[in-house]
Amino acid sequence: MAFIDYYKILGISKTATDKEIKSAYRKMARKHHPDLNPNNAEAEKQFKEVNEANEVLSDPEKRKKYDKYGENWQHSEAYEQQSRQQSRQRNPGGGGGFDFGGGGGDFSGFFNSMFGGGPPGGGGGRQQARYRGQDMNASLSLDLREILESKKQTITVNGKNIRLTIPAGIADGQTIKIAGHGGAGSNGAPAGDLYLKFNIPEDAEFKRVGSDLYCNINLDLYTAVLGGEITADTLTGKVKLKVAPGTQIGNKVKLKGKGVPVYKNEGQFGDLYLTYNVQLPTNLTDKQKELFEELAKS
Repeated sequence: MAFIDYYKILGISKTATDKEIKSAYRKMARKHHPDLNPNNAEAEKQFKEVNEANEVLSDPEKRKKYDKYGENWQHSEAYEQQSRQQSRQRNPGGGGGFDFGGGGGDFSGFFNSMFGGGPPGGGGGRQQARYRGQDMNASLSLDLREILESKKQTITVNGKNIRLTIPAGIADGQTIKIAGHGGAGSNGAPAGDLYLKFNIPEDAEFKRVGSDLYCNINLDLYTAVLGGEITADTLTGKVKLKVAPGTQIGNKVKLKGKGVPVYKNEGQFGDLYLTYNVQLPTNLTDKQKELFEELAKS
C-alpha cells in the first residue's frame, strides 16, 4: 500500500498541536464529506484518508510511532523487539543497542529485510518474518431513514469492493469490524481487519435517543381547546391522531413501534413521542377579539 503522509492530508506541519490537528480535521472532513460531494469517488477517498490521518495523529502514542518510523509505524514493536534480541546476542554482557541501519535513525534495512526482499546487502539466508496486515479504518454516512431495515451495500476501500450487510438500527458513531479486509499481510500472514464507523447526522425533524424518536407537532388553539383530528409525520409515512379536548402545551403522545429498529433484534422497534406545541392565533379580526373577550368574561 502506498505511503500516505498524514500531515499533508490534513494540511498541517509536523509540529502541529493537538488543537491544530483537531481544527484541521474538522475543516477537511467538512470539505470532503460525502453528503456535500454526492457521487464523487475522489472526495469519498479523501474523506476516508482524512479520517485515517486523524485516527493516528490525534492519538499521542500512535503519532509518536508514526513520526519515528513513517510508513512502517505499525510494525515498530517488531523492530524494537528484534533490536533488543540482536543487542543481547552481540553484547551478552550488556551495552548499547543494535543499529540496523548503521545511522541511528535509518530503519530501512530492517524493514526491507522483514517486508521487502532479502536482508540488507543482499545476503540471502535470513528467514523473512510473517506479520499480520495493518488494520484499516473507514467511515460510511447514512441518514435516519436508511437504517429502518437491514440492507446489503457495496463499499469501496483502497480500490477493493466489499459487500456487507448493514444491520437495521445501527447507531451514530458505531463501529463494526469486517475481518480480513484490512492491509495485506507479509510473507503469507493474514490480512488485517477493516473497522467501519457509521456517521448518522441528526435529522431535521426527529431527534433520536436509542431506538426512540422525539418530535414536536404544531396544534392550533381551536383544536387544542375543542379536540379533533390531525395528521402527523413518522419516518414511515403519515398517521392520523385524535386530539382530546383541552390539550395543553407540552402534552405528549406516544406512537408505539414508530421509532427506529432495535439493533440486531428483528421485529422490535422503539417508539415515537410527539410533543404538542399549541399555536396561538394572530391577526385576529375585531369580531374574533370580541368573542375572546366574551369568553374571558364568562
